[in-house]
Amino acid sequence: MDGRKVSKEILLVLSREVDQLKMKHIHPKLVVILVGKDPASLSYIKQKQKACDLTGIEWAQYDYPEDVTSEVLIEKITDLNDDVDVHGILVQLPLPAGIYAPEVMKAINPHKDVDGFTAYNLGKMFLSKDFEHLAPCTPMGVIKLLEYYNVPIEGKEVVVVGHSNIVGKPLSMMLLNRNATVTTCHVHTKDLASHTIRADILCVAVGKPDLISADMVKDGATVIDIGVNKMEDGKLCGDIDFEKIEKKTSFVTPVPGGAGPMTVACLMENTVIAAKRINNIQ
Repeated sequence: MDGRKVSKEILLVLSREVDQLKMKHIHPKLVVILVGKDPASLSYIKQKQKACDLTGIEWAQYDYPEDVTSEVLIEKITDLNDDVDVHGILVQLPLPAGIYAPEVMKAINPHKDVDGFTAYNLGKMFLSKDFEHLAPCTPMGVIKLLEYYNVPIEGKEVVVVGHSNIVGKPLSMMLLNRNATVTTCHVHTKDLASHTIRADILCVAVGKPDLISADMVKDGATVIDIGVNKMEDGKLCGDIDFEKIEKKTSFVTPVPGGAGPMTVACLMENTVIAAKRINNIQ
């Protein structure tokens, strides 16, 4: 599964939508708040800014030192909530240990929550796929990859390894919304292989290299590797033994070049969706 290829197609469509919105004097704008200088965060932000440039979405960034207080961040978010020219607000995670992230995220207006992390947007997902208006970007990117490659979801055995609020939990719910039979595994799961070997679709989002070996995967399965790990040589890898697993799967995502580009593309899509909904455009 080529996430770069699919994401480029999504960004091309979005660039046309942005042009149409600008003709109506609506200029989609994304604002990113960065705390500290975490190398991974800086890399992710660079990718997001590049995607904004490609689509024509306006970009603004506010940088803060690691010792910034939650109060300062919330004050800035409140100002952005009130700014009619801003359609998307993104607080780059992770935040430093001294900041309680849920409190900061709660301050974001749900209509501008393009990361899809507020309780309002997460809660809407539980209703049905028709209410996934601003869904978390990585899970939505996985769904779009499956749909692009015509991988059936309804009625399939799906195993999600990882139960984070950012990926695992919302992805499990989105798959349930599409009538999959979903098992969610995590660090406390006993005998992980007994679950993964049953999966028609296996999604792994843990952050542990070689967590999934080839003997843990069913022949012909579809495997979505969402993990990102930096090796000693500086190269990136996912959570699966890609070379061996690739030989026995119908589809598999590489790292890099799989779920990552899709996450960025879905962030851009969420920003355009937010701009439309704020301006009452269907």
